[in-house]
Amino acid sequence: MLTPLINEILRSSAENNASDVILRVETTPLFRINGELFPVECAPPSDEDMDALWNACRAQPADLDHDASLSTESGERFRVNLHRQLGQRGAVLRRIRRDIPTMETLGAPAEVLNQWAKSKSGIIVIAGPTGSGKSTTMAALLDSVNRTASRHIVTIEDPVEYLFESRLSHFTQREVGIDTPTFAEGLRRSLRQNPDIIFLGEVRDRDSASTALQASETGHLVLTTLHASNVKESIERIESLFAMDERGGIRKILSSQLLGVLCQRLPPSTQGGRALVCEYFTNSGSARNLIAEGRSREIPDLFAKSDPRQAKAFSTSLAELLKSGILSEETALEFSDNPQDFARSLRGISSAAQATRR
Repeated sequence: MLTPLINEILRSSAENNASDVILRVETTPLFRINGELFPVECAPPSDEDMDALWNACRAQPADLDHDASLSTESGERFRVNLHRQLGQRGAVLRRIRRDIPTMETLGAPAEVLNQWAKSKSGIIVIAGPTGSGKSTTMAALLDSVNRTASRHIVTIEDPVEYLFESRLSHFTQREVGIDTPTFAEGLRRSLRQNPDIIFLGEVRDRDSASTALQASETGHLVLTTLHASNVKESIERIESLFAMDERGGIRKILSSQLLGVLCQRLPPSTQGGRALVCEYFTNSGSARNLIAEGRSREIPDLFAKSDPRQAKAFSTSLAELLKSGILSEETALEFSDNPQDFARSLRGISSAAQATRR
């Protein structure tokens, strides 16, 4: 059972719409709100407070690192990382929203994602850095399937984040460390559970990547997340999990099984909160050849030639949000892959607009 202090801090985090809570023994707690850190006006956690948090997360007293999910008395849920820093115990808690937003509310490309999810087999990847909202976008996509199609959806997560209520679809949610020992083992076992869709919380290593590819080849739709900054890097990241002598075969499988990649970032919005910026790519046509031949570095060249319903670059998404007033020019430049090229393209757009007005 959590102590009154920890319960109060976590309750306050929900009231203040904090995305994260940072705790350390005898140190002022911090909330992350809209990307910024703010100190919490309360007593610092004691060893007794951390003992209770450790127990609630089923961690052993001697554990150095431990990941878990946590539910509070008020019904709030958190993804928790327990750790030590210079010998002192600390914790970072990511708040999990109880309501699952729609893709339209998030600003995600719903038409593209729903089209990918209609496939009977293949792999869908949602990528981005830590804290970019990958889990929320994935939850919105799974909830869309849940409302529109009859599927058995097996999830393997570390820890389980969003809890799904079965509607048209049926969910089997499994947590690594509690329901299955590892991602790879959970994924292998899921193939015997008659799934239509498998959600693998994250591709972390060769075993999980290899099993995910095998599952897609045997007629399953696999959805997963990945730490990567853009579409090209996502494909290269998957390849890099395998030894050099395996990569030729892996590229061929990936070229045929990959349905699409969505990468996302969460820059601060001029309207408060965060804005979702996406780069996405549907794997079809010449793109398949580029992946099979190990020429993924050329994929960004396809964005300008593609139908926006099939592919869109970060630069295009940033320019659209800038034009609509959702992002400032300073923020758009900060979150672009190549600020100099992006600034030049903005000047070109501005010059064209002025010429049209004349």
